[in-house]
Amino acid sequence: MPKVIGLTGGIATGKSTVSELLTAFGFKVVDADITSRKAVAKGSKGLEQIKEQFGDEVITEDGEMDRKYMGDLVFSQPEKRLELNAIVHPIVREIMEEEKQGYIQQGYNVIMDIPLLFENELQETVDEVWLVYTSESIQIDRLMERNNLSLEDAKARVHSQISIDKKSRMADHVIDNLGDKLELKQNLERLLVEQGFLEKE
Repeated sequence: MPKVIGLTGGIATGKSTVSELLTAFGFKVVDADITSRKAVAKGSKGLEQIKEQFGDEVITEDGEMDRKYMGDLVFSQPEKRLELNAIVHPIVREIMEEEKQGYIQQGYNVIMDIPLLFENELQETVDEVWLVYTSESIQIDRLMERNNLSLEDAKARVHSQISIDKKSRMADHVIDNLGDKLELKQNLERLLVEQGFLEKE
């Protein structure tokens, strides 16, 4: 019976890299971020509902959602974020569920790549949770470098999520990403062997 694994982490912990590695090992990945973009894509029912709720100014001239406008709006007004989530989250869940069921029927083990898995209390939707772990100081350093953020902005983003240490205690398995990419791959392979997904060489 195929397994459904929730893959999560904190911002800039290296979850995307683990997701890519798992694809190479034959897992099928359902990515919440990609699905979120599909849910509000040009011409989608999600975008139509957002336009009805927030007005024409959320749509760019070429019919896409104005992400910067929307981002500024929901960041400064938490109640607007709740309104947006009430539209987008059910559509995202529906798309992800369809993809997941499709892969299961084909006999694949499925990775549900969900950054805010614990924040949105989605643990019950998967068989087990794997967490990509790195220290908070590494998260902040990577964010500053990757997104060109100030120390304050990087800290604010990290602290807007449940702390990585708390998440690591909530997860079934923790994938250590304190070192370089090669060490990360070795740590992941070790877990896959332990869990019976990979033959020991």
